[in-house]
Amino acid sequence: MPDIKDILKKAKPREHTVRICLAGDVAAEVERLEAELRAVSEWTPTSIADQHPGVEIAKKISAAREKMRAAEVEFTFRALGRLAWSDLVAQHPSEDQDQAWDAETLAPALVAASAVDPVMTPEQVDALFERLNNGQRDELIGAAWAVNGEATSVPFSLAASAILASHTGEK
Repeated sequence: MPDIKDILKKAKPREHTVRICLAGDVAAEVERLEAELRAVSEWTPTSIADQHPGVEIAKKISAAREKMRAAEVEFTFRALGRLAWSDLVAQHPSEDQDQAWDAETLAPALVAASAVDPVMTPEQVDALFERLNNGQRDELIGAAWAVNGEATSVPFSLAASAILASHTGEK
């Protein structure tokens, strides 16, 4: 039977990392180029020497996607302890008797409280949220909620299993 002292030594708060692309202008460039590529999808050559105009556009898309990857920033969140969670929730009461907390004010506070890399103050979270779109804000908020509210289990990776099965015979 395991000893609780050994279990406590092994126990680490859950962490979760998300990557957010901060280059909204480059994302728009990729969208524009994708539209350009769709516009030449029906292209037919007039001679054997003609090169499909989509080749140059595809190269530009590839380069822009690399710029987007380079503009991604990792945000790592760590679960709060029981008391820190309780204190944070108490600081954001709901006026609705059916709700335990005010989700509008708790969400950005939870992002700030759970963020470990980069560390952020509530004011910095507000400033960041002013520059992000709703989907990006939701991704950060979702990561903070997930790290604090979801159970941790061993995930299954179909991609890893397929690679191991095809290259090593393992699963």
